[in-house]
Parts: sequence; C-alpha cells; structure tokens
Amino acid sequence: MSSDKKVRGFFTQACMQTAAGGSAGFVEVCIMHPLDLVKTRLQIQGKPTQGGVYYNGVFDCVRKMVKTEGLFSIYKGILPPILAETPKRAAKFLTFEQTKSWFLFGADKPTPLTFSCAGLAAGVFEAILVNPFEMVKVTLQANRNKTGEVPSTITVAKQIIAKDGFGSRGLNRGLTATIGRNGVFNMIYFGFYHSVKNIVPEYKDSATKEFLRKVTIGFISGFLGSVINIPFDVAKSRIQGPQPQAGVVKYKSTLQSIGLVYREEGFRALYKGLTPKVMRLAPGGAIMMIVYEYVYEALDRHF
Repeated sequence: MSSDKKVRGFFTQACMQTAAGGSAGFVEVCIMHPLDLVKTRLQIQGKPTQGGVYYNGVFDCVRKMVKTEGLFSIYKGILPPILAETPKRAAKFLTFEQTKSWFLFGADKPTPLTFSCAGLAAGVFEAILVNPFEMVKVTLQANRNKTGEVPSTITVAKQIIAKDGFGSRGLNRGLTATIGRNGVFNMIYFGFYHSVKNIVPEYKDSATKEFLRKVTIGFISGFLGSVINIPFDVAKSRIQGPQPQAGVVKYKSTLQSIGLVYREEGFRALYKGLTPKVMRLAPGGAIMMIVYEYVYEALDRHF
C-alpha cells in the first residue's frame, strides 16, 4: 500500500512539475518574443554592406522592421516557440527536478554543484527537443519580407525538410550549438538561482518582499546565463540562418563558427545581440521561475 502511494505521489508530482513548467514557458515567450527576434536579426548580420538593411542596435532594428515589414513583424516566428515552449519548459523543469537526486555526490541535501549539474542535464535534454523548432524560428526571423508575405511555419518546415531532410544539414542543423547554448545557460540559471535562494533569508512576514526576492534572484540568474552562453547563441544563429553566399556553407559547426566569427569580425562579434538577449532572458528568467514556483505551489495546495 505504501508503495502504491509512493508511485502515485511521484506521478502527481511529475504532472505538477510539467504543468508548472509549461505555464512558465508559455507566459515567458508571449511577453519576450520580440526581443528574441531582434537578437536573431543582429546576430545573423555580418559587416555593413551597401544596398542592404543594417541594424545599429535594438531600437534601430525595431524601427526599421516596423517601417519596412509592418507593425506585427516583431512577432515573426512566434508560432514555433509557442508550440515548443510549453513542452520544452515542461521537460526542462521536470528534468531538473527529477535529476537532482542523481547529483548529490554523497551529500545529504542538494548543493550548488547538484543544482548546476541538474541544470546542465535539463538544458541538454531541452536543446534536443527544441532544436527543430529553433531551426524553423530562425529561418522565419531572418525573412525580411512584409508580414503578410512571410511563409507559414508549416511551409518553412516542409521547405527545410524537402531541401535538406531531418539531419544535421536540415531540420536539426545547429544541434550541438543549441546544446552548448541551452546547457550552459541552464547550468548557470538553475545553479545560481537555487543556491542563492537558499542563502538569502526568506521573507515569511511579507508576500511582496518575498516575491521581489525571488524576482531579483531570477533576474540575476537569467542575466548571468545570457552573458556567459552568448557565443554559442551567435554560432547557432549563424549555422541556422541564411549563409552569406548562396550554395556555400560557411558556418558548419559550433567551434568552427565561433572561431570564424572571431577571426573575421573580432571578439565583440561573439557578443552580437547581447543587449536584446539580456533584455529578454534576464526578466524572462525571473518570469519563468516565478510562474513555475507559484503555479506549482497552487497545484500542490489542490492536489
């Protein structure tokens, strides 16, 4: 009987973690997607060229997109992440929660190393799930036609599959870069958030102060993860985005792309898109963790 209760308890907990993680992802992407699009546009452009549109920062990019592509162009490519974010974040939070026990390394309770290793595992699993959606999203975000002239998500996916298949040159192009980006981000994000949250005293007498405590720690966690993992993000955008010369694959692998960008454009080019990335993932990191924890707490009270 106790074994049955334990099994039911595990599945109930897993379902609550999945629901809370999915809710966190859906809310975050709906709020923060325009900044992700701007980040991608800044990352895939090389040096300024004559005759083309060149973006000189976040606000210049938004202004030029709205002017030339329409008001709703800032939501280009939102369907793939909406379709992906709910199961992606659900899988990420579930994997993190369920793998913490794997990384205790003999300790009685989770340590900062435990949180970091579980975060890395969650990021790798998340990347494998989401990479095909990322490939479609980047292709849509790179399209500079007016909103009504942009092909649908399904059409773009079919075009990629028809031309290059499902493999490393097709729908799963840039997988290793996505693993590097998501793995590093989540290792820092979860590792920092849970370690610091356990150190900074909880405000038990003020719900507002406790909310702000969690928001602040989540914000810093997202900020640190964004700053440290961005070279992998630039490599992913270059690999998955349109190549500079049609028919020639210039950006082939993660480390080759990072090295090529560094040699041709300098160290600062590895941090292209940092401003919109931080503007998205710092508050986004706070939003995700807050939504996850409060939804999980609400479900826990009812079940």
